[in-house]
Amino acid sequence: MATLRIPTPLRAYTGGNNEITVSGNTVGDALNDLVTIYPALRPHLYNGEGSLRPFVNLFLGENNIKDLQGLATPVSENDRLLLIPSIAGG
Repeated sequence: MATLRIPTPLRAYTGGNNEITVSGNTVGDALNDLVTIYPALRPHLYNGEGSLRPFVNLFLGENNIKDLQGLATPVSENDRLLLIPSIAGG
């Protein structure tokens, strides 16, 4: 089980929880577990084709999973994942 930190804008979809314990051997498994527990999060994380939205950034510790093995990045019991949606503005 890993811990996934939920950013403030998405906590409305997790009952206000800021950290969720998720299961899985990879980051992708952990995200699937998250959206199984909180299905309302799915459209905020995945596009219509089932791919992770480009503005969703996930960090394992201090490393962006895009710099590791993406959704195939292995996770272990004490790992902490941080979900950070990109914010645009002007």
